[in-house]
Amino acid sequence: MNSDYLRVFRAFSDERRLRVLELLTQGEQCACVLLEALDISQPTLSYHMKILCQSGIVKERPVGPWKYYSIDGDRYGSTARTCEPSRRKSGRSPWCFKSPCCSRT
Repeated sequence: MNSDYLRVFRAFSDERRLRVLELLTQGEQCACVLLEALDISQPTLSYHMKILCQSGIVKERPVGPWKYYSIDGDRYGSTARTCEPSRRKSGRSPWCFKSPCCSRT
């Protein structure tokens, strides 16, 4: 199996990472904002962000001691194409939690 697929699907396989992606759809976020929104420790956030960055879905921008994260628009297109067959089959976005199309609330 293609290693790009494995990295992408690994990124989508955790509810916390999906929540991070949902937050990042609102624009670039500082790690401190993500920590507060997710109510997790800094090492836990770092672990999840490493996986998201390695998948190519998210990019990081260091500013002094802080890191800012955003969805990588350049790489997102290829990631979206990777997931398109799955999205079409399920009818929902992989990180959609609040949309009426999802069973989650």
